[in-house]
Amino acid sequence: MLTQTITIRNAEGLHCRPASVFVEEMAKYNCDVTICFKGERINAKSILSIMTSCIVCGSEITIECDGEDEKQAMNAAVKLIQSEFKKY
Repeated sequence: MLTQTITIRNAEGLHCRPASVFVEEMAKYNCDVTICFKGERINAKSILSIMTSCIVCGSEITIECDGEDEKQAMNAAVKLIQSEFKKY
């Protein structure tokens, strides 16, 4: 399992469009992807779970990837967050 803590920097936080982009990307990987935020574990492949978690700009989250292609999933997750959810 890989973990990495990162800060959400885009103004919208993880709401509608950015959550959709994130879920779409994470769905490509054959591993579990979890967002840890304020003591909660959020399925990063569920748009509803992400949107209801109220992750706003400036929030610090921890991404956990566990499974077959965890390294690739983690790299993609970090890249998306750093790019403020612009597809690369």
